[in-house]
Amino acid sequence: MKLNHITSNFRSIGITTALAIAALSPVFAQSSYSIQEKWKIGGTGGWDYLVADSSANRLYITHGGRVEVIDASTGKSVGAITGLKGTHGVALDDTGKYGYISDGGANAVIVFDRHSLQTVTSIPAGTNPDGIAFEPVTKTVWAFNGRSKDATVIDTATKKVVATVSLPGKPEFPVADGQGFIFDNIEDKNSIVKLDAKSPKIVATWSISPCESPSGLAIDRDGRRLFAVCDEKKMTVVDANTGKVIATPAIGDGPDAAGYDPKTHLAFASNGDGTLSIVDASNGSYKVVQNLTTLQGARTMTLDPATGKVYLVTAQFGPRPAATAANSHPRPSVLPDSFTVLVAGSK
Repeated sequence: MKLNHITSNFRSIGITTALAIAALSPVFAQSSYSIQEKWKIGGTGGWDYLVADSSANRLYITHGGRVEVIDASTGKSVGAITGLKGTHGVALDDTGKYGYISDGGANAVIVFDRHSLQTVTSIPAGTNPDGIAFEPVTKTVWAFNGRSKDATVIDTATKKVVATVSLPGKPEFPVADGQGFIFDNIEDKNSIVKLDAKSPKIVATWSISPCESPSGLAIDRDGRRLFAVCDEKKMTVVDANTGKVIATPAIGDGPDAAGYDPKTHLAFASNGDGTLSIVDASNGSYKVVQNLTTLQGARTMTLDPATGKVYLVTAQFGPRPAATAANSHPRPSVLPDSFTVLVAGSK
């Protein structure tokens, strides 16, 4: 909606209504999102999370036993961190020097040099470290261990484990609020824990019902809002101060990751059904403003706050194996050399 259209109608609609229109979400003033590029990465194996490094204009993408390092403008390979067993997530420190990989297959956190992409050291963690985050106040890295149900806390100065914090259930994705606290979804308890990084310990556990099996988590640091993506096609918006559930906008099916853009006040959910749900978080309505078609299986994402671009990953799949007693929901095989990055953005 153009400003001159608003002002030209002041007399006809009244000043109160005009002011209300002028205060509408920034969503109305920007173009819809679209898939702008598709980058073929190739290779074999599955994948998990990815993270954007705005300062270096790079993407780090966990891909089986390696981490792909991609130029965030061109999609060209910069290199890779290799020799790993089963990667999940990547955390980046605030000096621009080191990165930290949760290698679930090795029960370790791998430290690498972000300039040379060489491994610096391997730090023992709990069983199957998955979600991982850098906490800027204490300069610590937190690796959340899915099977041992605890968090390994690493001092980035010494690259040593300084604490292990027990958790009430299976952890998923963590976020840091920049004030010394970390939040993490507890998938099998439908809850979020708040951890004090200085202690370190849990200081609150919040039920986020009706959210089922929360996975991805994003944070609006200024607005003190958490965005957890859940089964049953829900995003749950949570007050980061009180734990109160504020809204549950409907999103696509099978979400696994979330993002928040502080410039546009939009929250994102990447969904396995091949959609990217976009939620207006600017005015308390939490309305879904777009469900962008992506590709089947594109359920993990990262948002680059410098550019506002959203990066998603997926691949082509073979037939799904028959269910067994040991695995009632088997995943289909990934076709070789089909691994792809999608770039979504607005004009």
